[in-house]
Amino acid sequence: MSETKATTHDTSPALEPVARLSTLNRLLPLWIGAAMIAGIVLGRAFPDLNDQLEKVKVDTVSLPIAVGLFAMMFPVLAKVRYRAIGAAVADKRPVIMSLLIVWLIGPALMFTLAWLMLPDLPAYRTGVIIIGLAPCIAMVLIWIDLAGGNREIAAVLVAINSLIQVLVFSLLGYFYLEVLPGWLGLDTEGIDISIWQIAKSVLIFLGVPLVAGYLTRTIGERRKGTLWYEETFLPRIGPIALYGLLFTIVILFALQGDEITSRPWQVARIALPLLAYFVIMWFGTFGLGMRLKLPYESNAAAAFTAAGNNFELAIAVAIGVFGVSSGQSLAGVVGPLIEVPVLVGLVYVALWAKRRYYTGNDLTPASEEHRQ
Repeated sequence: MSETKATTHDTSPALEPVARLSTLNRLLPLWIGAAMIAGIVLGRAFPDLNDQLEKVKVDTVSLPIAVGLFAMMFPVLAKVRYRAIGAAVADKRPVIMSLLIVWLIGPALMFTLAWLMLPDLPAYRTGVIIIGLAPCIAMVLIWIDLAGGNREIAAVLVAINSLIQVLVFSLLGYFYLEVLPGWLGLDTEGIDISIWQIAKSVLIFLGVPLVAGYLTRTIGERRKGTLWYEETFLPRIGPIALYGLLFTIVILFALQGDEITSRPWQVARIALPLLAYFVIMWFGTFGLGMRLKLPYESNAAAAFTAAGNNFELAIAVAIGVFGVSSGQSLAGVVGPLIEVPVLVGLVYVALWAKRRYYTGNDLTPASEEHRQ
């Protein structure tokens, strides 16, 4: 999603988190809702739209959709500070804790929630599982900034997670969609995919934008300097990610309008495992950080990294593997619709926890006696 900057650089806890969001991000659920409606109207007006889109393809995806997916991913990956991977972090505990939770617990939790809450909806269930395979690398920086989290740790986590996704996303996808259901004797109801199908989509829709983003940052900083790149260039291209997302949503809903309008409750059910995932991952990570006596800023960075998901990649992979008219692709779109209000709510929770449980100059968790 678009990672345009907050409307002010003031990080005072007294300033309302919602007020500090840019207009673009604050109204994101509204933009997504409008794109959904526009897509349904477009589909009714042009019933042969799918045939027209399929005339030119990139692999199995029509060229217009491929362009939209690239536009959605490139600005996000151009913003990643890749040099942060080698940066020295004074306290490595939040980084290690977050990486373990994100890559070991997160996918397993989403797999469990999807099967518990969507047992009769295999396509949506598969789409939700795909969402849980990778952490957010875009708006997570906004949530951490609004909550007063550690920006250095956030930059390190985003850079590391961006590269890990390229390497392990296809392996995790194959394991949780094919191998593990077979071990547990779960009926996948005919959904059969290969590891190469997932890997190919990851290489095209994550690998290509990743290389482009890395080269853009490297060349841009070398020629114009880091300050120009961060303060001038990135704000200009940041909204393109949202435009790419909205374009993809319009097309997706145009092709699935009948499915959505005929079974709205089934579509709404997609939100249930996502809501549960956000809450469990955030509170679980934040609580563990408190047990480890992590400073507030480090703990907030770890918790928000764990709670968010890379919906852009999930949508791209679902479209690449299952097609733009699939239920798997539709499931990916529901995520960003609810992510903003839920994560904004968790920012308020984080700021409350900071006032309630953290004291002293280093903002480490206070003892029970101190709080009383």
